[in-house]
Amino acid sequence: MSRTPAPEAVIVAGGFGTRLLPLTARRPKHLLDVGGVPFLEHQLARLAGVGVEHVVLATSYHADLFAPTLGDGSRWGLRLDYVREEEPLGTGGAIRNVVGALRDDPDGAVVILNGDVLSGHDLAGQLADFDRPRDGRRVDVSLHLVRVADARAFGCVPTDGSGRVLDFVEKSNDPVTDQVNAGCYVFRRDVVGTIPPGRVVSVERETFPGLVAEGRLVTGFVESGYWRDVGTPEALVAASRDVVLGVAPTPAVDPVPSGARVAASAVVGAAEVGGGSVLMAGARVGDGAQVRGSVVMGDAVIGPGARVTDSVVGPGARVGAHAVLTGAAVGDDARIGDGVTLAPGARVDCHARIDGPRDQAAPGSGESR
Repeated sequence: MSRTPAPEAVIVAGGFGTRLLPLTARRPKHLLDVGGVPFLEHQLARLAGVGVEHVVLATSYHADLFAPTLGDGSRWGLRLDYVREEEPLGTGGAIRNVVGALRDDPDGAVVILNGDVLSGHDLAGQLADFDRPRDGRRVDVSLHLVRVADARAFGCVPTDGSGRVLDFVEKSNDPVTDQVNAGCYVFRRDVVGTIPPGRVVSVERETFPGLVAEGRLVTGFVESGYWRDVGTPEALVAASRDVVLGVAPTPAVDPVPSGARVAASAVVGAAEVGGGSVLMAGARVGDGAQVRGSVVMGDAVIGPGARVTDSVVGPGARVGAHAVLTGAAVGDDARIGDGVTLAPGARVDCHARIDGPRDQAAPGSGESR
């Protein structure tokens, strides 16, 4: 008996990450630290865990940084290829752009992951459901769907009793279902080839509705495991905290019972670090400081007596003694002076300098003085 080929996977990782500025000024959002490792490591480890052997990374913004960080995939028992899109092509266009890197197996399964969603859903179960024929027909595309308490802010995906997707309904004050798209798909290889090449295509607005209209078998796999879009600083901090505390299941790291993940070369004085915090290599925390639920990136310094809560401090940044940060995003090599209290939700640009209490960053402005 011939062996069924292992599923392949595509991770769509071409976004600019504008909602995450200033953290993405020098790197793609997909390589930001979440739970102590670059975000994509969570997805690669998860794919390897369900038997995927080949992953194609669809890149664009700062494409040159992916391979030095992730390598050839051998750390996870994978073969990892990189395909760069020269111009943004949307979700569907990015998938179509990598078709030449996939096997030429019409019935093969191709897992598609959005490169900014942390998920603990049952991917193995979704693959098994994808391989289950309906009335003798193969499934063409499977979508992971989750149920939400209030679907008014989402496009809805109604299904019938067999799981077949009936429609894609735009946001409404009177949703037709509580099921929404969670951003993990399984395609047949030949369906990927039907996406128009060389132009912007949205799978959500064009590909999926078109397949349903053509009578193709598109199914929904409804399963409400952990999932979170990490597209904002607040969401990135929350996802990192959830990984450290074990709320977000991921094979990439083990949860830390103490509630703080500290890199081997980080330095912590007589400080309190916890609440799901992460200190990356070279980070230093001064005596009497408190770091709660935050991500402190490589070589950043938190001064004595500072209070850093639910914040991200970029590589090489300095937070002065007795400074107070709450929900802040501090860019690379920025300087926050002694005694400064930033407005909640402040964003401080790379290399910015705030010398005293009168020079505070405005919340969400992306600027500082």
